Amino acid sequence: MKLFDVKLLTITCEILAQKNVLDILGKYNVSGYTLYEVEGDGSKGIRGQGFKNDKNVKIEVLLHQDKVEQIAEEIARTLFSDYAIILYVTDVNVLRPEKFS
Repeated sequence: MKLFDVKLLTITCEILAQKNVLDILGKYNVSGYTLYEVEGDGSKGIRGQGFKNDKNVKIEVLLHQDKVEQIAEEIARTLFSDYAIILYVTDVNVLRPEKFS
């Protein structure tokens, strides 16, 4: 069994930023992602237990290195100043690299 290196881009953001993040992913022809509603506590206080607009989402995307850098840079440049966003990248291995952008 051969494993292939890709990157896991994880974006946790307030639900109000969700559409903007998904628009950026679409701009880079991302073929798929996984989205969860999440809650937690951090520098902005407890999130996810109140009104719909107070919720957070976590978006996970498996990508190749070149695309993850472009997407992360655009999210940072265009959204960090207006929304609560945590973004990180993890090295992962997959069996079918052709499935991921």
